[in-house]
Amino acid sequence: MEMRDANQLLSAGHLDFEAGYSRLPDGRLHVAAWTGMPGCTGKMVEWWFGYLETTEQYKRWHPKDHVWCEWIGERGTGGFIGGTHHVHEYVGGEMQKLKIHFHEPSEYLDVSRFAEAGVSAAVCGRVGLLDAPVWAGHLIHLCRDTDYGCEMRSRFWLGDFDPPEMAPDPETRMQIFPDRVGQGLVKHCKEEMTYLAGFLPELYATEAVSSGRK
Repeated sequence: MEMRDANQLLSAGHLDFEAGYSRLPDGRLHVAAWTGMPGCTGKMVEWWFGYLETTEQYKRWHPKDHVWCEWIGERGTGGFIGGTHHVHEYVGGEMQKLKIHFHEPSEYLDVSRFAEAGVSAAVCGRVGLLDAPVWAGHLIHLCRDTDYGCEMRSRFWLGDFDPPEMAPDPETRMQIFPDRVGQGLVKHCKEEMTYLAGFLPELYATEAVSSGRK
């Protein structure tokens, strides 16, 4: 799926490609992960991204792969769009030092279709190298509430560089993002969202509901 076709994610049911990775004609890497999250809702997931701030919280999200984080932008109001998350994490066994800048879902998706599509949360952003003025990809986490909790459909497009001179041709994009990155990211995303589902309902009840900040 090309990023320009991201509105296909709003289709009912499941698509033919929901987990794995594929190589696009221009050399970019398209990565998909699907996670069932029992007891969770999209509202809880969005709350988590507005709540997450410390390395301790970040490590709880994935005790094995997450190493360090900091948040650039406002905290405490539940908002995260416009903020930037700096992280050190292992993906496929390799240390990655990254930044994720969160954008409005309307920059990626037709938000007027969310209600009809049953979308309960959309987390979208630009991904780049932490220690360089470079952006290298995009992410979307899309939630639908179910009778057991919610399901998350995650997508990544890696190799869309700004500045574009970083990877001017398919061969360079493939060298920077080889297939093993896709393999590692599918595993990492599935695991971290499964970890999150394990503690999010209780955390939300304690930190959001009981404090009146839901």
